[in-house]
Amino acid sequence: MSQIKITETVLRDSHQSLIATRMTTEEMLPILEKLDNIGYHSLEAWGGATFDSCLRFLNEDPWERLRTIRSHVKNTKLQMLFRGQNILGYRHYSDDVVEYFVQKSIANGIDILRIFDALNDPRNLRTAINATKKEGGHVQAAISYTTGEVYTTEYFTSYAKTLEEMGADSICVKDMAGLLRPYDAYELVKALKETVKIPIQIHTHYTSGLASMTLLKAIEAGADIVDTAISPMAMGTSQPPTEALVATLAGTEYDTGIKLSELDEITKFFTPLREKYLASGQLDPKMLKVDVNALIYQVPGGMLSNLVSQLKQAGKSDKLTEVLEEVPRVRADAGYPPLVTPSSQIVGTQAVFNVIGGERYKMVTKEFKGLVEGQYGKTPVDISPEFVKKIIGDKPQITCRPADALAPELDTLREKIKPYMEQEEDVLSYALFEQVALKFFEYRKAKKYGIDADNADAALGIHNA
Repeated sequence: MSQIKITETVLRDSHQSLIATRMTTEEMLPILEKLDNIGYHSLEAWGGATFDSCLRFLNEDPWERLRTIRSHVKNTKLQMLFRGQNILGYRHYSDDVVEYFVQKSIANGIDILRIFDALNDPRNLRTAINATKKEGGHVQAAISYTTGEVYTTEYFTSYAKTLEEMGADSICVKDMAGLLRPYDAYELVKALKETVKIPIQIHTHYTSGLASMTLLKAIEAGADIVDTAISPMAMGTSQPPTEALVATLAGTEYDTGIKLSELDEITKFFTPLREKYLASGQLDPKMLKVDVNALIYQVPGGMLSNLVSQLKQAGKSDKLTEVLEEVPRVRADAGYPPLVTPSSQIVGTQAVFNVIGGERYKMVTKEFKGLVEGQYGKTPVDISPEFVKKIIGDKPQITCRPADALAPELDTLREKIKPYMEQEEDVLSYALFEQVALKFFEYRKAKKYGIDADNADAALGIHNA
């Protein structure tokens, strides 16, 4: 056995899970160099919802954030989460957009791309994997972990083998809802180590209270790298605490080589920030409690906060339990997709509609129709023909790789945003979040020409949330 490596998630997934990705670049800046000197395997700092959140809520350029982090982090690899053919958006993009996004991510400072598909459909990873290899990045292909009859050890090992053959440099078991139990983790990692020759990384969430034990058993079974979050931004719907794992492994054959005394500086930096988020209401104490029901409902943290907020907006907060009970039923109807972006939002929103509407599938979202039609790829279990007909009528299901039906988009997109472009990367921001990006470009322009930020906000209808 060798030293265990740690990926620190505080710059991305931990605040995505706890405070809906609202940490600003300015808040991160003072601690970046210290994080860089800890001895982490990597810092997960970009991707996931950070891109959307920067543009939509923080009036920040996500590319500028990445470049800023890179300029302060000289020794540690930077890692991002990349949703395969969805990139960081919520639909499939054409291959030329995926390739260009990968190229620009690596050019701006990303070393490791953790690439996953919400349905574990390998066809949706092919373009991103090939583009990452071409640019010299590290491909970490992720398995969206979930439970259910179809999700056997054989299912996961067979998928891992496929990913290795496609060019993955490492495999991540991505357990977004904290469903991976300690002894199951042991069996799974053992089986993966026997199946593939590349390193195995474990990513889990504390939602169900199992995560620290799960990491320990995974490490005993041979996992090479694990994800943790510094304690002020750990637990609840986030990752298990870094310090606790480092202390647990100290002096053993798995010793991380990280010093607790140095981590203490990081802890001290994030503690007042945590207090600030609690005081402002950004950090809802509900996100911090252990919820063993996650094992029943299989709802990831980010999805849970979305459901709470959707119900609050509809004045139906009292319906949360009903919605949580409806989620597994909708998931079964839709071919048992793992619940991770975007399938978690699609299934969750449909469950909300089913409960609020008083009749199941009385109102069906465009995205749910798309999922059933096959716009996102092949579901792990075939959807019953009766259900398909109920949702999309006589429309035929898509059976090819969905992106095969998409024409190249880049040139058209470039043409559309010519008046706004200040950097090559702007076309990618626009490709992913059209209206939101345009609003941000207007804000940036107003700021540049001397309208102060508050007036620019007011003039453009942008609100710092």
